[in-house]
Amino acid sequence: MRLKDLAEHLGLSQTTVSRALNGYPEVKEATRLRVSEAADQLGYRPNASALRLATGRAGAVGLVLRGADELGPHMSEFLSGLSGRMVAQDIDIVVTTVASQQEELAAYRRLAASQRVDAMILHSPTLKDERAELLLDLKIPFVLHGRTNVTRPVAWLDIDNTGALERATSHLLDLGHRRIALLNGGKGRTFAEHRELGYLAALSARGIAFDPALIGNAIFTDEVAFRITQSMLELRPRPTAFLAGSMMTALGVFRAIRQAGMTLGVDVSMIAHDDVFPYLNADNMYPTMSTTRSSIRQAGSRIAELLLQLLGGKPAADIHELWPVELVLRESSGPAPLF
Repeated sequence: MRLKDLAEHLGLSQTTVSRALNGYPEVKEATRLRVSEAADQLGYRPNASALRLATGRAGAVGLVLRGADELGPHMSEFLSGLSGRMVAQDIDIVVTTVASQQEELAAYRRLAASQRVDAMILHSPTLKDERAELLLDLKIPFVLHGRTNVTRPVAWLDIDNTGALERATSHLLDLGHRRIALLNGGKGRTFAEHRELGYLAALSARGIAFDPALIGNAIFTDEVAFRITQSMLELRPRPTAFLAGSMMTALGVFRAIRQAGMTLGVDVSMIAHDDVFPYLNADNMYPTMSTTRSSIRQAGSRIAELLLQLLGGKPAADIHELWPVELVLRESSGPAPLF
C-alpha cells in the first residue's frame, strides 16, 4: 500500500494523510485518529528512507541514561510505552548510557553534532536542570518527563506529585497517624521535591511538626528501602505509617516491617506510589497495597505523541500536560495503633 492508495481510500489529500501520520498540530485529532486506524488496518507503512530524504529528518529520537540505576523496571516500563508508539511511525530510539553528568552533557553535544536524532526525551529532571538549558542552546527539540524551572519555554508531561502526596498523607492523618515516614526519590529531582511539598503541606494543615528523621531520599530499590525502614523503625517514637515512593520501595518497607515482627495494615500502615508494573500488582499483594496510581507506560506512550507534535511544528510552550494521580485505598492503610 502506498500513501496515494491510503489517501484515496480515505478520500483525503496525500498531504493531509502525511501530516496526520507525522503528528502535525494543524490536523484535527479526529482526522489523525481516522488516518492512523486506517493505516493500521490496511498495513500501510511509510518508506523510511524516502521519508527521511523528503523531511531531512534522522528518523530517531534519543534518550541518555546515567548509571545502572536508571536501567531498572521504571525505565523498562517507560520505554515499552515510548517504543510502542514510535514503532508505528518507523521512528527508532537511540539509547546512550553514561557514567557521569559531564559524560551526559557531552553525549548531548555529540548527538547534536552528528544529527543522528531529531529530538530527545529528558527524564527525571532537577528543579533547575542544566541538561534542559544545554538542549535549548543546542536547538534540539525535547520533551521533559517531569518539569524544571527554566526561563525559556519547554515541552513537558508530568503527574501531580504534590497533590498525590498531600492526599495520601492527609488520608493517613485522618486515620490517626502522626508519625508518618516518607521514602522519597533523590534530593533535587523535581518529582521528589514536589512530593515532599505535598507531604509537608498535609502535615502543616493539621499542625503536625515536621521531623527530618522521617524523610529518606534514595534510589527506588528493595534493598535500600529495607535498610532505611529498619533504621526508622528503631526511632522512638517510631513511625506508624510509611509513604513509599515506588512499588519497589514498598517491597523493602514490607520486608523490614515483617522482620520486625509487625503486621502491615495493623501495626504499621503504608501507601505506595504505583507506576502500574504488570508483574507487581497492588491488588495481588498480601495485604493488598494502598497506592497513588499513575501508569509510567502510558506516560511513555503519550510522550511519544507529544514528540511527534513537537516535530510537527507545535510550539513547546503549548505542550504542557499535568496528569492527576488516583488514590486507591486497600488493606495496607489502617487506623493508627494504640500504644
